[in-house]
Amino acid sequence: MGATTEPASGARARGTIRYWAAAKSEAGLAEEPYEAATLAEALAAAKERHADRPKLVQLLGHCSYLVDGAQVGGRDHAAVALTEGGTVEVLPPFAGG
Repeated sequence: MGATTEPASGARARGTIRYWAAAKSEAGLAEEPYEAATLAEALAAAKERHADRPKLVQLLGHCSYLVDGAQVGGRDHAAVALTEGGTVEVLPPFAGG
């Protein structure tokens, strides 16, 4: 269960961030690679990469996340380890749901 455990110190993994709905629209792309040890690191890097897209940066603070298919929920993003070849799904709030 790599998505729920604390990562080894400095262990970085490579995988894919997938943007859905409004996040996809604001990012201007459907997916991009990550290289990070934790979800918090991956999101900080995405915010930095997309600093010229303030709506996306703001939206990322309101999204729900799945890491390798598991819901992150209210867990601290710094405690959510990322896995080699893994996937982070970025799910913005949906109207009416």
